[in-house]
Amino acid sequence: MRIGIIGATGWLGSALGKRLLELGLVAAEDLVLLNRSGPRPEYHGHDRVIWAKDPADLARQVDVVVLSVRPQDWPALDLRAEDRLVLSFMAGVRGEALRASGGRVVRVMPNAAAEIGQSYSPWWAASKLSDADRAAVTQVLSAIGTSDELASEDQIDLMTALPGSGAAYPALMAVAMAGFLRERGVAEQIAWRSAEAAVCGGAQLLAGRVAEAPAMLAAYRDYRGVTAAGLEAAEDAGFSRAILRALEAATEAARKLG
Repeated sequence: MRIGIIGATGWLGSALGKRLLELGLVAAEDLVLLNRSGPRPEYHGHDRVIWAKDPADLARQVDVVVLSVRPQDWPALDLRAEDRLVLSFMAGVRGEALRASGGRVVRVMPNAAAEIGQSYSPWWAASKLSDADRAAVTQVLSAIGTSDELASEDQIDLMTALPGSGAAYPALMAVAMAGFLRERGVAEQIAWRSAEAAVCGGAQLLAGRVAEAPAMLAAYRDYRGVTAAGLEAAEDAGFSRAILRALEAATEAARKLG
């Protein structure tokens, strides 16, 4: 399978290209790249990758085209990818518009954890796919983490708002937590380490069993200790409502992109 990445040196495109090469899912000579700044002497330590002249040149050489560019850059690409599998990482660009490329279109919503192979990348098929196509989608996305197929295109906007946000909401929480300590005289380095312990270390207890989060919260509340008091105050202050409002706003923004 030959894979082409348009936007190969951008945030997600670069992460995908690097992981495909590191994991041996594609040989360097079977990876075709395109970016706005032009060819480079090497790409993540590989000098045998192929640099395309333009989108048409890239599409001619590959089986799978990955679109990893900003939504506003899509119209100018004028992509023609007949009989190609096209994976779009672009938020807001609808399947109907993408099908104008002539390819078999899949919309994917990866996140920043692609850099460490931990992205959750849900996807929706905007075209009729064969079993081989679905296997190819799963194989490509396995380079950056895990994936699931969605039932409808509307769900892509929801995924843009939630898993697509990557570390944004944990980062927001970390800033608030560290700020609480710093404002009360705790040294900056210790404040940030404390926030990391709560946001990053504590979250590891949920890894692989996040559906148990309600039971975990119930256990904290039942203990009636210090953390229970904090949880109660957070809910009284509208913590859950704030998260819901944030996701609603992000979903609406994703829809407006289209």
